[in-house]
Amino acid sequence: MNFQQLRSIREAQRRNFNLTEVAAALHTSQPGVSRQIRELEDELGIEIFMRAGKRLTGLTEPGAHVMPIIEKLLSEAENLRRAGADYAQTGAGNLRIAATHSQARYALPPAVRDFRGSHPDVVLNLHQGSPQQVARLLLDGEADVGIATEALTQYPELIALPCYRWTHAVITPVDHPLAREAAEGQVLTLERLAQFPIVTYELGYTGRSHIDDAFRQAGLNLNVVLAAMDADVIKTYVDLGLGVGIVASIAYDEERDRHLSAIDARHLFADNMTRLAVRRDAYLRDYVYDFIATFAGPLTRAVVDEARSVSGTP
Repeated sequence: MNFQQLRSIREAQRRNFNLTEVAAALHTSQPGVSRQIRELEDELGIEIFMRAGKRLTGLTEPGAHVMPIIEKLLSEAENLRRAGADYAQTGAGNLRIAATHSQARYALPPAVRDFRGSHPDVVLNLHQGSPQQVARLLLDGEADVGIATEALTQYPELIALPCYRWTHAVITPVDHPLAREAAEGQVLTLERLAQFPIVTYELGYTGRSHIDDAFRQAGLNLNVVLAAMDADVIKTYVDLGLGVGIVASIAYDEERDRHLSAIDARHLFADNMTRLAVRRDAYLRDYVYDFIATFAGPLTRAVVDEARSVSGTP
C-alpha cells in the first residue's frame, strides 16, 4: 500500500471517475492510474469501484466504506508534512486562500498587504469562486483558509468563525429619482424600491438570500433583470441604466464611484456575516494563524484553537 495508490482512488472519486482527468491531475498516465487502483484493490481484497468494461462508473459498497479512511490517511499525511515544515522552514511556505469575488475584491486587500509586510517569505495563492466552491476547495485540501458570507456553516467538516457584520446599499446613477429623493431626506422603502428593475448578486452570493427574504416577507415582487457574482459588474450595468443596484456597502467607494450614488439600505435588509473557515482536521501552520488574526483581529490563535478543541480536533 502506498500514497500514490490512495491519491489515485481519491482523485477518481473527485473527478467523477474520469481516469483521463485523474491522470492529468496526478501528472501520470491513465494506465498508471488504473494499475495503482487495481493493485490496492487486490491488496485489500475488495473492488472499490464499479466498472463498465474498463470505465469506472461509481463506488461499490465496500468502496464507499473505505473512502473516508483514504481521505483521512491523505489528510493526516498532509498534516504531517505541514508540521515538519513549521520547524524546517520557519516563516516560509504557501498560503492558499479561497474567497468569494466580493471578499477578494473589497475585504481581503488590506489584510493581504499587512500580512505580506510581516511574512515576506510566504507565497499567497488566491482562489475565487462561489461560496460552495470555496467550501469545496477547503474540503478537498486545496485551500487553507476560506472566506465567504454564505454556505460555510453548512459543512460539518469545517469550522466557520464569524469575522464581521456588513449591510447592503442601493446604488443608482447620480441623477436617478431615488438619489434625488435620498438627497432630500426621504427614507427609501421596499415599496418604492420594488418599482424599479434590480441589478444584484446571483443566488447564493453576498447576502442575496436576505434581499429575497425582505421582498418575500413584504409581499413584493423582486424584479431582478441581471444577476452577477461581483459588485463591479453590478455597478457597470447600473451605470448603463439597466436598473437599480443592490450591493454590499463595502463595495461602494465614494471617490472611485463618483458617477454613482449610494443609499444606505441597512433598514431594508438583514445584516450579513462574513465568516472565515478552516477544515476541522487540518494542521494550521503558524503563519496561517497569523493571517487569520490579520484579517479578523478577534480570531486569535487561542480563539481558533478553542473552536477546534470544542469540535473534537486535537
